[in-house]
Amino acid sequence: MTHPAQPKASHFINGEYVEDTAGTPIPVIYAATGEQIATVYAATPAIVEQALSTAKAAQKEWAKMTGTERGRILRRAADIMRERNHELSVLETYDTGKPLQETLVADATSGADALEYFGGLAASLTGEHIPLGEDWVYTKREALGLCVGIGAWNYPTQIACWKGAPALACGNSMVFKPSETTPLCALKVAEILIEAGAPAGIYNVVQGMGEVGASLVTDPRVDKVSLTGSVPTGKKVYAAAAEGMKHVTMELGGKSPLIIFDDADIDNAVGGAINGNFYSSGQVCSNGTRVFVQKGIKEKFLARLAERTGNAILGDPMDEATSFGPMVTENQMNIVLGYIEKGKAEGARLICGGARADMDGYYIQPTVFADVTDEMTIAREEIFGPVMSVLDFDTEEEVVARANDTEFGLSAGVFTKDFTRAHRVIGNLEAGSCFINSYNDAPVEAPFGGVKASGVGRENSKEAIKHFSQVKSVYVRMGDVEAAF
Repeated sequence: MTHPAQPKASHFINGEYVEDTAGTPIPVIYAATGEQIATVYAATPAIVEQALSTAKAAQKEWAKMTGTERGRILRRAADIMRERNHELSVLETYDTGKPLQETLVADATSGADALEYFGGLAASLTGEHIPLGEDWVYTKREALGLCVGIGAWNYPTQIACWKGAPALACGNSMVFKPSETTPLCALKVAEILIEAGAPAGIYNVVQGMGEVGASLVTDPRVDKVSLTGSVPTGKKVYAAAAEGMKHVTMELGGKSPLIIFDDADIDNAVGGAINGNFYSSGQVCSNGTRVFVQKGIKEKFLARLAERTGNAILGDPMDEATSFGPMVTENQMNIVLGYIEKGKAEGARLICGGARADMDGYYIQPTVFADVTDEMTIAREEIFGPVMSVLDFDTEEEVVARANDTEFGLSAGVFTKDFTRAHRVIGNLEAGSCFINSYNDAPVEAPFGGVKASGVGRENSKEAIKHFSQVKSVYVRMGDVEAAF
């Protein structure tokens, strides 16, 4: 009997499922048990060609529709996604291993929010009129054309929508390549868009590894590339896109600071640190993995943190009581375990966790290190797992300098009751997506993205519209043309 996670086919092109078993088989492994639950096949050159030519052909008619018509389709897709939230959440859990307790509220719902938000904006995308005496200029906001989206494995449904919704709202078409680790969810997004009335060919999904991504990014028909991934991958993709002068959005990694001042509400600060390190088992790019705690409250903070971390329920992700799931793959688990060993070897003090959990699947105990110093490996490199580094600090000036001493700049957070200090510190931190007395909220209404090595461009909010459209300006002369001869 086939597993319920097995898709109808590997790819979704021109409004239907498409299979080509000549491609490299990609096993889909359920992280909670290590068993193979599905197989998809990497796109062959013929599949890639079919997706790109289809998307190119469909785009012009889609762009000619009114924004209201396009928006109606996106909003209808959002409604379908919400109606099916339970089955989409179960699929997300099979795809990623994240607990159902989490996927039910964070994944398809976030995707639906993006479809609804950009569906609502689609009719409002206007230009402006610029008066110049009796002459005038008008501007038009136009689609870029054919966009390629490349997803990461931690939020497969959400990323497929975060990229697809603004692209489609602006009149573009998209070819989306999910991560080979989590290939299932994007197919459902494509299927739902067709059901909602989207024309065939405007949102296509193809599977594959790096070489499929490279063939998409370098194709001359592609006008825009939006990637979510690691910094090394981002540098490669950005360079390849630049070769063809393509538009890009890069949502990359981080080693973000979370600063807790001694006047902070301890329980809220601990909650923020837990959300910023252990949600999705730590597999979130914006995580606040360097937790700077002012010395006056350090031991109190650590005691409360250890106590609350002890309440994590590791178990079957399909059981809604489970609050902490496995790592996405065996390889990712081993990378994280390697970082834990480095933390111990370099002299950080282990507060809790620090080992693989004694159960099937790729589970690591939620791990906290204290007395971490700035030069330790666990304080410098992105781990992408449930490993929190707690560092001490004395003064505001000192902690701001240390927080900024990193190549990354995705997120930053501050916990304090002093609001002037909160805004002042956030104002001085080099990061794109910041939080005060909170951490890791990502509503579609707010821009999301980083500075420095953490990326370029922004996702979500009205900012995303600018990254999926371009402005044409038209000068209109009302009188005679003067010329030298």
